[in-house]
Amino acid sequence: MSQPSPALAGRLRALRKESWPGVVITQRRLADVFGVSNGLLSSWENTATPVSPPTFRLDAYATFFATRRSIEGPEDRLLPVAELTEEERRRREQLRTELAGLRGSTDEPGAPGAEFAPGNLWRFPAKEDVVLVVSQLPENRRIEYADPSSPDYAQLFSYADPDALIELYGHIRACNPTNNVSFRTANQRVPLRPKEYTAHLVLLGGVDWNPQTKELLALIDAPVRQVGRGDGDDDGFGGFVVTRPDGAIEHFNTQVSPDGAVVEDIALFYRGPNPLNRKRTVTVCNGMYGRGTLGAVRALTDPRFRDRNQEHLDRRFAGVPSFSILSRVPIFNNQGLTPDWTLAAHRLHEWPETN
Repeated sequence: MSQPSPALAGRLRALRKESWPGVVITQRRLADVFGVSNGLLSSWENTATPVSPPTFRLDAYATFFATRRSIEGPEDRLLPVAELTEEERRRREQLRTELAGLRGSTDEPGAPGAEFAPGNLWRFPAKEDVVLVVSQLPENRRIEYADPSSPDYAQLFSYADPDALIELYGHIRACNPTNNVSFRTANQRVPLRPKEYTAHLVLLGGVDWNPQTKELLALIDAPVRQVGRGDGDDDGFGGFVVTRPDGAIEHFNTQVSPDGAVVEDIALFYRGPNPLNRKRTVTVCNGMYGRGTLGAVRALTDPRFRDRNQEHLDRRFAGVPSFSILSRVPIFNNQGLTPDWTLAAHRLHEWPETN
């Protein structure tokens, strides 16, 4: 895996400031063309602590700066490659080759310090283990079939989020046919083994019953924490707390009807480096309740929504080593609905925040 290159960062900055005599393109101006945040584009140009843009972003740089026509219309734009002249195409290819060389070898999808694989966050590098860790139901919540002495014993009856587990396990297996994909419960008495802690970890379920989620959330850099049920929250239903860059605290709680039924859950989706092995990732899909956890999972597995939600991630977080989305999960007729991340009304909080 290549390291982020200060030389690449310096070259991108020079392209923006020095490509055309008398014209200085601001970071905000170029960020608007690329459809990314000003902060993300700034990180690509930061020679002290650079973040390598994904390859398709370098292609965009090459296309934009291959021709001054990019800034000569009523607004700045990326011209379709088919509209470039022969000379502009040669310039574009020269820039692509130069920038790719400065970037170095392509980072593995999902590797810390690299962007996730555009088009499918659930695709991992070949032959790397993926471990799903799901909450275990407290004994007083299990039915008789969860008892090993029962003739109809099935281990899944002790799992807290079987809907989310089955949905995601099958999807990851289909996307990663050469990987070893396994699952197990989070259990204080039987902790994960070292090789499981240091694999690509996927944590399902909230802090109430998944101790691994609680421990890992304390180690990651996202400014989001979950308040468990009965942890001092006034309504007893719990929620999420976000610390804003200015230090302000914002609370997001589940929505409950007058008769006590949950009508809207909250889901957290987080992806970043595994703090126990920087060459692997950790992904958190959790809600205050089961339908919130399932909603976090289905955001990128539901065939009706996954493409548009993945495109939102590619556009909003490309090149960022870690990110999180806190979203609403509406509940209609007792069914949790898939959140649509392209709708601002469904997104409660995104991190890193835009400037």
